[in-house]
Amino acid sequence: MSETQCCENPPTPSTMSVGIGCVAEIGGLKAYITGPPDAELSVLLVSDVFGYEAPKLRKLADKVAACGFYVVVPDFFYGDPYVPDNPERPIAVWRQSHGTDKGFEDAIRVVSALRSEGVSAIGAAGFCWGAKVVVELGKSDHVQAAVLLHPSRVTVEDIKEVKAPIAVLGAEHDKMSPPELLKQFEEILSAKPEVDGYVKIFAGVEHGWTVRYKDEDEVVVKSAEEAHKDMLDWLTKHLK
Repeated sequence: MSETQCCENPPTPSTMSVGIGCVAEIGGLKAYITGPPDAELSVLLVSDVFGYEAPKLRKLADKVAACGFYVVVPDFFYGDPYVPDNPERPIAVWRQSHGTDKGFEDAIRVVSALRSEGVSAIGAAGFCWGAKVVVELGKSDHVQAAVLLHPSRVTVEDIKEVKAPIAVLGAEHDKMSPPELLKQFEEILSAKPEVDGYVKIFAGVEHGWTVRYKDEDEVVVKSAEEAHKDMLDWLTKHLK
């Protein structure tokens, strides 16, 4: 599978602190944490290959937190996100050190830590790389709601095994998860009445658009905001 599209439109690094939250440790991982610390409902955001410091991801975390959720964005890459301008370490090489299986193990540790802090319900949303981690969480009782945004490497078999309510928000122009694959996801979920499932394909956008849009592209910004609202609506529906 070609992963070129997965690495397009990297986020613009910021030299200034972004977001109203803070960085702290949870479950043995550093994480950007935002929202009311005494909230009983939490949302785990799992980043794409560009990591937890991406400015737009942190702004989205704050947006989710504003709805009353305690939001955690862990550093699943341990300070080593993918750097697209490093010719000696293409994405295939980088992935060897940062598999989604390890991400899933780390995510379970974070979920356990949240439970120990008194959180009663947890939702998880994953972007690209992070969607594979989230779909694994959704196969058990680790989370009560899952959202996949322009997923990468999520398979038909993964969707067949999902137990948690799951929403899949995809792009019309996406080589990682093309509309044909997303329609297969929809068919599988439609045949599983015991699982609340939802699939939506956004017209005119590309893989990664919800967290890697350009501010001057009004059409894509509007689409990203629509996807953010859909994500929040789904989490609210199944956690509150």
